[in-house]
Amino acid sequence: MKSSPSLAVRTLFFTAIALIAFAANSVLCRLALGDGLIDASGFTIIRLLSGAIVLLIILQFSSVKNSVSSKGSWSASALLFIYAAAFSFAYVSLDTATGALVLFGAVQLTMILLSMMAGNRLHPSEWIGASIAFIGFVFLILPDITTPSVTGFMLMLIAGIAWGIYSIKGRASLNPLMDTAYNFFRSMPLIIILAVVTLQEIQLSTEGILLAVLSGGIASGIGYTIWYLALAGLSSTQAAVVQLLVPIIAAIGGVIFVFEPITSRLLMSGIMILGGIFIVVIGNYYFARHATQSSE
Repeated sequence: MKSSPSLAVRTLFFTAIALIAFAANSVLCRLALGDGLIDASGFTIIRLLSGAIVLLIILQFSSVKNSVSSKGSWSASALLFIYAAAFSFAYVSLDTATGALVLFGAVQLTMILLSMMAGNRLHPSEWIGASIAFIGFVFLILPDITTPSVTGFMLMLIAGIAWGIYSIKGRASLNPLMDTAYNFFRSMPLIIILAVVTLQEIQLSTEGILLAVLSGGIASGIGYTIWYLALAGLSSTQAAVVQLLVPIIAAIGGVIFVFEPITSRLLMSGIMILGGIFIVVIGNYYFARHATQSSE
């Protein structure tokens, strides 16, 4: 994170809200798809449509549309659609833990590799912190991992790569609300194509539609806007590593709302992930400060 204390607090707040939204989104997706309340195509279509509608309504009543004009990009819209569609179809044949492992592993590797390709050298502390956090993440979900189907694995891998690139693009956003709104809106042509191709297979229910709307309008639309706000203060490595907290947040939600027990595995993995993130953040801050002092 950048060195300004106010920016650091702002970034921490936005990051926390975004990660909670991601966790909620995962729960909503699994409830809808896992219980057969809606099919993958219908969920994707309603999710993206509701996200676009909610964000465009917010944009109409927001003052940000009168500030810096920034309308996303067609490439970001394509990445958003690819992520959402691949994610939904992957979970048809993957269990939650296996899907999370493939998704977050792909996201982390994609963002770190792209950062390195852009010329950003990772410090030893970042490598160590990222490794500890990922080991903690794997430790959490290890008991539930099963051998994935080839199709499910490839789809979730594509989803992770698409989300990683989409997040990298978000670091340059000048107007997160406008960018996210237009990214959702510009995905409409792809949504129409998906609807036409899968029209005869679409299966809907009232509960499934409601879950898709909540996922798209709130957890995705608003959540992704807040994520773009957070990305302004995060390095690519930090943004990749902090997303490993999503399964921990989801597990804590289970403890609070479903009265699931707090296990030693949850505590240990939480400590490892938080410790790894702490090492990445502090290491980045230390080396950035040292570089500044050396140049003076």
